[in-house]
Amino acid sequence: MSQRPRLLFVSPRFLFPADQGGKIRTTQILRGMKGGRFEILLASPVAGDEAQRYRAELEGICDRLIAWPATPRSPLHALTRLRHLPAARPVSVISDTSPVGAAVVDDALGQADLVVFDFLHAMMLAPERMRRPSLLFTHNVEAEIFRRHAEVAKNPLKRLIWQQQYRKMRTYEERSLKRVDTVIAVSERDAKTFAAMAGAPPVETIPTGVDLDFFPAQEPGNDDHIVFTGAMDWQANIDGIRFFMEDIWPRVAEQRPQARVTIVGRNPSPALIECARHLQLPFRFTGFVDDIRPEVKGAAAYIIPLRVGGGTRIKAFEAMAMGIPVVSTALGVEGLPVTPDEHYLRADSGAEFADALVQLLEDQALRRSLARAARAFVEEHCSSQAVAQRFEEICSQTLESAVPT
Repeated sequence: MSQRPRLLFVSPRFLFPADQGGKIRTTQILRGMKGGRFEILLASPVAGDEAQRYRAELEGICDRLIAWPATPRSPLHALTRLRHLPAARPVSVISDTSPVGAAVVDDALGQADLVVFDFLHAMMLAPERMRRPSLLFTHNVEAEIFRRHAEVAKNPLKRLIWQQQYRKMRTYEERSLKRVDTVIAVSERDAKTFAAMAGAPPVETIPTGVDLDFFPAQEPGNDDHIVFTGAMDWQANIDGIRFFMEDIWPRVAEQRPQARVTIVGRNPSPALIECARHLQLPFRFTGFVDDIRPEVKGAAAYIIPLRVGGGTRIKAFEAMAMGIPVVSTALGVEGLPVTPDEHYLRADSGAEFADALVQLLEDQALRRSLARAARAFVEEHCSSQAVAQRFEEICSQTLESAVPT
């Protein structure tokens, strides 16, 4: 029997704990591919004893880890980033520069048959000459996120900075796509955006998946418990929760005074916590948790009040899989093939969101109807194993169609 081809998977972040959407999506795909058509070599930065602490998790997603020392973040990290504002590339990708990591990736390419770069930021680790068939796994249209930040920024200086970074990111994104053989998008909407870029390679799409065994269905609760999950050091989530606090919550509290909110996610913004404390809001910030399920069990509603973002939100399908009825902005479920009033309630303005959430809290039959329809939808269309198989097929197609060098 011939040896399986080797797939080098380059991640700009250590994948564990899988505490944000991108990490969750990536680890689910790699877990589904492990033991399949490819021998998987995972190239990633590692800090301290992370590889040992997460040894079992790593064994579940790859055959071998190829690591380099992660660059420690300075307490003055935010100020350090500011010095890169005049640079030609956007600040967020400059932060992923690692000469050591790039050298490790270049060397590892000699051991691989094809290479996948996870997130646009991983292209900072790509060699000038790729030498192997290559794929870029895009979880978002990154430039679009920057544009949306500029649109919602109230401070003129912040708006100007976001606009500047948007222009730089758009240029970097377009140039990066041209360097690979295949682009993988997470929604048809993203795929159309990439395909419209001049000189773009073939663009393939994978659906958003959810681990249906890990997230079993449950009955929605009756006690006005509202939940949100997401990394709380991500600017889009911070903006969404601030929008919820300022424009939505006062209207909800007036009609449902017993309502309470749990916000599950790592590194919650101190400013948000202080704001909730100052306004005496019944909001609980959990910080990082190993498992979100106990925190959201029995919730009556799941909120996605996002105004900024890109790609698709795994959090929406996780909530739907658990049978928690969802209220979301259009952007919160963007790219997901779900139907308003059947799988979730859609609301974009503060008043609309509050009205939809109150309606959900007051109507048990509506909660059950939405929850059951949503669970049935993800069971039929969104298995994480099916997504992994599709990803594997795209990798195989790229390898088979590569021109020998």
